[in-house]
Amino acid sequence: MRKPYLAGNWKMNLELKSALGLAGALREHVGSRDDVDVAVAPPYVYLSEVIVALEGSPIRVGAQDVCDRTQGAYTGEVSAVMLKDIGCDFSVIGHSERRRLYGEGDELCNTKVHRALEAGLEIILCVGETLDEREEGKTETVVRRQLSEGMAGVPGDQLDKITLAYEPVWAIGTGRTATPEQAGEVHRYLRGMWAGLYNEQSATRLRIQYGGSVKPSNAKELLAIPDIDGALVGGAALTPEQFQPIIDSAS
Repeated sequence: MRKPYLAGNWKMNLELKSALGLAGALREHVGSRDDVDVAVAPPYVYLSEVIVALEGSPIRVGAQDVCDRTQGAYTGEVSAVMLKDIGCDFSVIGHSERRRLYGEGDELCNTKVHRALEAGLEIILCVGETLDEREEGKTETVVRRQLSEGMAGVPGDQLDKITLAYEPVWAIGTGRTATPEQAGEVHRYLRGMWAGLYNEQSATRLRIQYGGSVKPSNAKELLAIPDIDGALVGGAALTPEQFQPIIDSAS
């Protein structure tokens, strides 16, 4: 049985006071429960203070992105080694906004995967198609390419550090949500593909989150689908009133 994994991606939102207030509310709500894994990904500038605020809590803290280089003259970048050094548990890689707005391709995502694993970070690797790609019947082709190229060269002994997130680009920040059936189909396809890339045992353990306008009103229905193992939550993760019911819907 795969433990549900709910991660809140705060994106470029909140100020320090509200970030710490949200972290504190989540800490109190989650307590010491072990039936669900909960994580938050604050903006870089708040990572250290949120990590301190959640010290001793089961809530994981990670970054929204990571540099593909280890160190050097890369102004504005933050390396996986630095993230690990301040206490980060994981990094999101390949989020659709990074791919769409900043032109990050599969090769770059793959390099980031390797840098993060080398530094000892866990990963949430995102894949997903645009509306045009879905309407053209290319969903499986797109996620197959993103997964196979994003995971290229990753050895079997690192697989337990990786979570996938299926986020249909057309459902992110739009208010549109893939139906549970649509999401479930892609999740099943990804799990089957993972088994082909690696093995059935690893595919059975793999957790695949759904991301795309997840909110309290649809979370329970989405999370009831057998191959959906959690959610990567955006806007609804910015307040306790929205995120806590999503967490509770997974139990």
